[in-house]
Amino acid sequence: MSARTATIERKTYETEILVELNLDGAASAAGQKLSIDSGIGFLDHMLTALAKHAQWSLTLKCKGDLHIDDHHSAEDCAIALGQAFKNALGEPRGIKRFGYAYAPLDEALSRAVIDISGRPFADINLGLKREMIGQLSCEMIPHVLESFATNAGITLHVDTLKGFNDHHRAESAFKATAVAIREAISRTGSNDVPSTKGVLNV
Repeated sequence: MSARTATIERKTYETEILVELNLDGAASAAGQKLSIDSGIGFLDHMLTALAKHAQWSLTLKCKGDLHIDDHHSAEDCAIALGQAFKNALGEPRGIKRFGYAYAPLDEALSRAVIDISGRPFADINLGLKREMIGQLSCEMIPHVLESFATNAGITLHVDTLKGFNDHHRAESAFKATAVAIREAISRTGSNDVPSTKGVLNV
């Protein structure tokens, strides 16, 4: 089986980002390796949960203009991660394509549904009420998932169904997304393109 890996280096006047992604990191001989430093602690926590439960190996380093606010760093990390995901996956061939998952965290429960469709779309409803969690604006949390999905070229629906603690609501959403992604990109053992069109990403 070919390795599903990618490296993205993204540099703008606002951020400098390095992403190294292995979609099968947990199954590799070296084992799963995670090293995430976005400059925003809660974003690191969410991306670590995403990578851990998707069973990726992920290195992500970001130097951003946090003296302004968190927007550019959070958004650009998600853009670069989405680009790395798309490059690492390559042509969607021999995968399940669809995935869904529910993930609880104490009183919170989230559902994620994904289609490796080649058609970028995201509908993210987390119902967060706080202004900030740590140093991450709550408005940026769904935007991170949206930016990831857009740049990964996938359809992603995430809904937090219940829960009163915003930390729990957000974290359960990222964990559900991770497990749904893991299902969708799992290999079927065939070389088939999972589409009646015979092609995806078109």
